Amino acid sequence: MYPALCALALYNFSTMPNSILSPQDLLRSTVTGSRQRLALAESLLLGPSGLTRTDLSKTLAFMHMRQIDDADLYFQSTCSESWSLEEGIVKTGSFSIDQGVGVRAVSGEKTAFAYSDDITAAALMDAAQQVRTIGRSGGQDRRRVAARTRQRPASGRDLYAAFNPIGSLDSAAKVAVLEKIEKMARAKDPRIAQVMAGLAAEYDVVLVARLDGTLAADVRPLVRLSLTVIAEQTVGGKVRRETGSSGGGGRFGLDYFDDVLLQQYVDEAVDAALVNLESRPAPAGEMDVVLGAGWPGVLIHEAIGHGLEGDFNRKGSSAFSGRIGKRVAAKGVTVLDDGTLNSRRGSLNVDDEGHPTQRTVLIEDGILTGYLQDRMNARLMKTQPTGNGRRESYAHVPMPRMTNTYMLAGGEDPQAIIGSLKKGLYASNFGGGQVDITSGKFVFSASQAWWVENGRLQYPVKGATIIGNGPDALTRVTLIGNDLKLDSGVGTCGKEGQSVPVGVGQPTLRINGLTVGGTA
Repeated sequence: MYPALCALALYNFSTMPNSILSPQDLLRSTVTGSRQRLALAESLLLGPSGLTRTDLSKTLAFMHMRQIDDADLYFQSTCSESWSLEEGIVKTGSFSIDQGVGVRAVSGEKTAFAYSDDITAAALMDAAQQVRTIGRSGGQDRRRVAARTRQRPASGRDLYAAFNPIGSLDSAAKVAVLEKIEKMARAKDPRIAQVMAGLAAEYDVVLVARLDGTLAADVRPLVRLSLTVIAEQTVGGKVRRETGSSGGGGRFGLDYFDDVLLQQYVDEAVDAALVNLESRPAPAGEMDVVLGAGWPGVLIHEAIGHGLEGDFNRKGSSAFSGRIGKRVAAKGVTVLDDGTLNSRRGSLNVDDEGHPTQRTVLIEDGILTGYLQDRMNARLMKTQPTGNGRRESYAHVPMPRMTNTYMLAGGEDPQAIIGSLKKGLYASNFGGGQVDITSGKFVFSASQAWWVENGRLQYPVKGATIIGNGPDALTRVTLIGNDLKLDSGVGTCGKEGQSVPVGVGQPTLRINGLTVGGTA
């Protein structure tokens, strides 16, 4: 039964409601529209077990007998495939299928949650029996939320086609992509000693039924290609090795990775490795820093974005708690979270609670205007959900999470911003980082950076770490470039043990007075 869930990638809505296309037609077709996605999700997730909308309503009504504030059912089927190349050989290939249902009941600030990988009426009712105990029993209190037995399909966005990207290339073609990019990387420079590449695709179908009668679905394709190269150079009898990485992806098919894009990834990865071969130890101390456009926006994501998630602010544990309407950044700094960008890695038609995603302005011209909310935190903070309720899978509870988070462009020329540095650091790319939500303190490692004097790049540096405080760093932004750029589609965000795909971005920025940790 499970492989069929992946094979039925598309639904033919031009004929009878339950007619299924052939596997060949499924790979060539696309499904759009929230009602069409809902019909597809019901067919794949409920149909094989004979479940109906009536069964979902009965389950939610049974849970509500204990006078809970909210409840939902989250059905999911995920098919994943990945291939990896190393030492010129495609060494591994994997395919996995996972499906199940998560059942959640909420009472006040308490959440009860159970899940099962068996999508049947019996498993559903058993999970409901477990979580309903969180509610109040008896008739002493009036129910604060009315359960609706009549379900209403939720509206959603139409940001990407509903199809299975795993079938967008056959196995031979997938292997050929990895072999091609490996040859291209080695041909670019003889110092490239090792190439590692990976190709992954995922087909995710979700169905959400809520206590208020909302019924929503999404069909989510996701692909990613990653490339890492190692360059070697012998100087003074010593061998030096440095790495460079690149890649991208989004919610489309594997045929997106054409030769032009493969060459771009190769150029980025190889150039980064060769630049790092020439790098010197990074200086340390307090200095002005220019951050490049695009992926360096991960600093915005970590140092600022997490601090603007509703759960941290409801509990008062964020450095931004209680500061709505107050200045938290320099003039000109506008930060958004936008889950509505077409085909982006972090975008969703609906979030994992069935709400349509939206474009949420978090900081406008330096003033804090809002937080990211899921359903529970919005209710407790007496505001509205922002379409940011996300979960890793049916086996996890939803929480406020980012989608695509970025800063808007300003009016400065990027080269002029670099030229404005008398002495300082230009960080064009970042590696890993971490942040303390309560204090706002962050530490990020620069994977590619240059020392700048008198407005000119002097030499690449290695081992630079950017250290600061998110709310404080925002007030130190002095120049904002006109070159807003989003990342190439590689971001994954971790929070409380859950990982979800996200996007980041920013223009070139100058931030004065950051602490740089170095090796010099």
